[in-house]
Amino acid sequence: MEHLSILFARAVLALAGFLAVLPPAIADEPLSLSAAVSAAVARSRSLDALSAAAQGAREMAVAAAQRPDPVLRLSLDNLPVDGPERFSTTRDFMSMRSIALMQTLPGADKRRARGERFEREADAALSERAQRVARLQTEVAQAWLERYMQEQRWLLLQAQITEARVLVQTTEAALRGGRGTASDALGAREALAQMEQGLIGAQADRANARLTLARFTGGPPDQPLANPPPMRQTAAAVDETDPLRKLPDLVALQAREAVARAEAEVARQELKPDWSAEVMFSQRGSQFSNMVSIGVSVPLQWDRPQRQQREFAARLARVNELEAEREEQTRERVLQVQRWRQDWQAGLARLAHLDAQREPLARQRTEVALAAYRGGGEGLGVVLQARRDALSLALERLALERETAGLWAQLEYLFPDTSTGVKP
Repeated sequence: MEHLSILFARAVLALAGFLAVLPPAIADEPLSLSAAVSAAVARSRSLDALSAAAQGAREMAVAAAQRPDPVLRLSLDNLPVDGPERFSTTRDFMSMRSIALMQTLPGADKRRARGERFEREADAALSERAQRVARLQTEVAQAWLERYMQEQRWLLLQAQITEARVLVQTTEAALRGGRGTASDALGAREALAQMEQGLIGAQADRANARLTLARFTGGPPDQPLANPPPMRQTAAAVDETDPLRKLPDLVALQAREAVARAEAEVARQELKPDWSAEVMFSQRGSQFSNMVSIGVSVPLQWDRPQRQQREFAARLARVNELEAEREEQTRERVLQVQRWRQDWQAGLARLAHLDAQREPLARQRTEVALAAYRGGGEGLGVVLQARRDALSLALERLALERETAGLWAQLEYLFPDTSTGVKP
């Protein structure tokens, strides 16, 4: 018995050790952009809400296509309240106990139209879900790219600060040896202080970017990132006009338009009133005959032009309204996507030009200024200015890369990405 207890305790300790080790292992795994997108889609509760809305609409479609429930009526008619037959249910020939069953009989076309309306509601919910997936994927991609760029900015400033500290030590050593000036030493310290101040802001921006991405993925904020995907091409078919009409937001508008058409059809069917049939059995006293009554009823649409036809016209107007909005928004979206594509390609060209032309010149300028300072031909101010310009150029490149990557993400996730294995 004691041996079993020892084995059980060892198993518990082993399991606890495994659970203690597992989270850091996951946290140390680099997070790729596609993995972040998949995680965000998988844990989104808003997508679950839209799926539930679609399921609810499907259920309502079945219910709406049925006939209404029959009405059972029990009554006691013509009961005397005074005289010798007061409160007798059998002595007066007019007194009777009745049971009636009434059924409203809407037409098959009307019931089909009512069901179709909820079917279109379900389609609209699924279209909105696809739209939400595409928007969520874009937001997560932007958050991932923002964090990546903030990490790069922080590393750049760290490297610059390391070099600036070496320069401060050099100028102070030169001052102590009588080879430098106090102005050079102070200038180097001032440059270092400016970089350290910039690093404080970069740390805050990096922390915010980490929290933003973790909000989507649910992972630890300090999980390292994998390398960014190649952004010189995109899978989105942005060269043609027709595919853009299948954008999720435009498809969602089409679904809303279909709902409006279904509601208009229901209003058209309501122009025809529903008939109701009723059967009633009445029981009188034993000395009298029992009776059966049969009747039908129908609402009198005495003011149809001002009521039913007005409602039908309003539904048709709503269809026209949504159709016009969809056409206008389609034009806007096509233009927007085309501009994104132009700006993305221009961003790639600007990055290539910066790397090929401006960055080598900035590096050569810094090297020449530093060589001149060491040879005594120039003061330290020239070196510090060259380094400030080089740092500004590096930060400009990061900003341009972030802008271009953001445009790539807009194009890449125009449509819901199903390649990750996560159901969109």
